[in-house]
Amino acid sequence: MMEANAKTGKRVGQDDAASAAPAIVLVRPQLGENIGFAARAMGNFGLRDLRLVAPRDGWPNEKARATAAVAGVIVDEAKVFDTVEDAVADLNYVIATTARPREMVKEVLSPETAAAALRAKRQASQRTGVLFGAERSGLDNDSIVLADAILTAPVSAAFASLSLPQAVLLFAYEWLKSESPSDLGRTTTYDGPAREGISAPDTQPATRAELYNLFEHLEGALDDAGFLRPPEKRPSMVRSIRNMFHRMGATDQDVRTWRGIVSALTRPPTEPRR
Repeated sequence: MMEANAKTGKRVGQDDAASAAPAIVLVRPQLGENIGFAARAMGNFGLRDLRLVAPRDGWPNEKARATAAVAGVIVDEAKVFDTVEDAVADLNYVIATTARPREMVKEVLSPETAAAALRAKRQASQRTGVLFGAERSGLDNDSIVLADAILTAPVSAAFASLSLPQAVLLFAYEWLKSESPSDLGRTTTYDGPAREGISAPDTQPATRAELYNLFEHLEGALDDAGFLRPPEKRPSMVRSIRNMFHRMGATDQDVRTWRGIVSALTRPPTEPRR
C-alpha cells in the first residue's frame, strides 16, 4: 500500500520537480547503509525520487540517514511500498536492472542508452523509473516482468558483481551525462519542435495501474475460457501475455480499446447489443 511521506505528507502522483526525472526504486533492500549510499549517488547526479519496496530492516532507518550525508533529504522524502506493483503504479515507462540474461523477450539497454531512452520519455511528459534488486540476489522474474526494458552494464567477466549503491551510481551518472538538447527541426509560431518516436498528441502512454487493470480483466476472461491451462503453465503464460503488452508501448486509449474488446467477447449472447 502506498504511504505518505512523514514530513511533507506528499504521496506519489503529486506534481513536483522530482517527477520529471526517473524514480529510483530499490526492491527489498537489505542494508540501511546501502540505501543511504544509493541516495547519496542520486543526489550527486540530480535524482530525487527514491522509492523503497519492503526494506528488510524496516523504515525509517537511521543508518540510511547517516550514510546519505548531505543527501539526507532524499532519505527523508523516500516513499515506502509493500509491493513493486504499488511502487511503479503511477509510472508510464519502467526499466529493470539485471546482470544476468533472462528468458524474456525485452529490449536490453546499456546505462548510456537507458539514460537516453528515459530522457526521450521525459520530453514526452512521461513518468519513468528504474528498478534495482536486493543486494544478495537482485530482481526476481516477477519484478522484471513489470518493466518495459532491461538495463545491463558492461562489466568485466572476471568480476561482474556490482553493489547496490554502485549500480545506482552508474545509472545516475549516465542520466546526468545524457542531458542535452533533443529538439528536432525548428519551432514555429504554430507548433513546437519535433521529437523522435511516434507522435500521439491526443493520448498518453498507459500507466502501470491502467495496464494492471487490463491484465486482471483479460486474464480473468482467459481463465473462464480455459485458455490458461494447465495450471502449472499459467504463470509463464501470464508473463508472456503481459510482456507482449509492455513491448507494444500501449497508450491509455489502447487500454480502453482492449478492455472494450474483452467485454464484447465475454458478453452473454442473449444480452442486446448497444
